Amino acid sequence: MANAIYPKWKEAIIQATASASLAGSGTTGVYVALVDTGTYTYSAAHEFYSSLSGVVGTDVEITSKTFTNGVLDGSDFSHLSVTGASTEAYVVYVKNAGANTTWRLVAYIDTGVTGFPITPNGGNINTTLNASGFFAL
Repeated sequence: MANAIYPKWKEAIIQATASASLAGSGTTGVYVALVDTGTYTYSAAHEFYSSLSGVVGTDVEITSKTFTNGVLDGSDFSHLSVTGASTEAYVVYVKNAGANTTWRLVAYIDTGVTGFPITPNGGNINTTLNASGFFAL
């Protein structure tokens, strides 16, 4: 699978649906999950975090976000003390105060990431975002 923006998120943007904005922080922030693609397979029909399987470690919020020329960028981030299965993809999603059945999936990223696949060893997994940002619309 190549990198993709989840179509259901695009629909939510077009319809100005709640939990579609990338501008929030904290409980309404944009987060990144590490995913084992041996367990999870991307599907254009997936809409919410509850569709994910194979999440490894603890999800991390993207901070210091910018939105220049349709590109989402932010601070580099670290998944701390990660154990579990090999990871081959990131899933970006928008969190809210509700259940994970309402957290919108935004992007699936499995190519162009230095270091993938990652085999967790209990240490931190540090990610330096590409100079051109996380993804562009």
